[in-house]
Amino acid sequence: ELGYLSSGSEHSAHADDDASCSFSSLIFGLPDDVAAENVSSENDSDSDDGDVSMYDSTDMIDDLPKPVFYSDLDLFRISLATKVTKALEMFSFLKSNKPILRRNVMTYLRDFGYNAAICKTKWESSGGLKAGNYEFLDVIRSESGNRITRYFIDLDFAAEFEIARPTNYYERLSHSLPKIFVGKSEELKQMLKVMSDAGRRSLKSKDLSIPPWRKHRFMQNKWLGAYKRTTNVLPAANSSALLSPSKQTNVVKCRSVGFSAVDANGHLLFPAASGTR
Repeated sequence: ELGYLSSGSEHSAHADDDASCSFSSLIFGLPDDVAAENVSSENDSDSDDGDVSMYDSTDMIDDLPKPVFYSDLDLFRISLATKVTKALEMFSFLKSNKPILRRNVMTYLRDFGYNAAICKTKWESSGGLKAGNYEFLDVIRSESGNRITRYFIDLDFAAEFEIARPTNYYERLSHSLPKIFVGKSEELKQMLKVMSDAGRRSLKSKDLSIPPWRKHRFMQNKWLGAYKRTTNVLPAANSSALLSPSKQTNVVKCRSVGFSAVDANGHLLFPAASGTR
């Protein structure tokens, strides 16, 4: 994992704290009062209390409708997700180096006019919370009336919810998660709440302890904590030695058609394409 050195600006953890509909209602079509029975409150989601028998019920699993994560009405999100998928296909040879992969995806999105950046979260140990840090992408969309919408992008989202010896219920739930997450904070918040609670119950039913990094507070801090935002094309610990500020700017602000992919040493993997879009 990368260190926390960054030239990016700091942002509050509560910038996107809006109310949202139930994730269970969003995914499984359950009304909020029914969903409330199946999902513990946010404050209690890391506790060891609660009945776990229902979470491995074959009947319940068979009755679950096909999950639907996003509204098809968000055309901006759909277009953005398509671009992210295309970028991942193009840079699949970088998948073993996730920091560099993220930065090439960021550069690709910026070349299409998106206000994309790398986001870094970091938090200290406190009250049973294990210290940690995380890195993902976001895109800021400016709308009319000075309204700003933030879209979170995680290139390997579903893998962050893997646990040992999952129950059938948890396995079904985790398989419904998107491998690549592209969405708003309200969607992300509900996913974290439901998955953390289901993971806790799954582990408890197998007499396994809950790893610190699978607790709800830890998962919240990964994506929803205070963060630094940067458009540096290389990880901050190496960028000053590998690329001058002028070269960094030139790589991020690419030509309207094509862009320059870079490796961990700041070398071009292939030049930007010529022509016009």
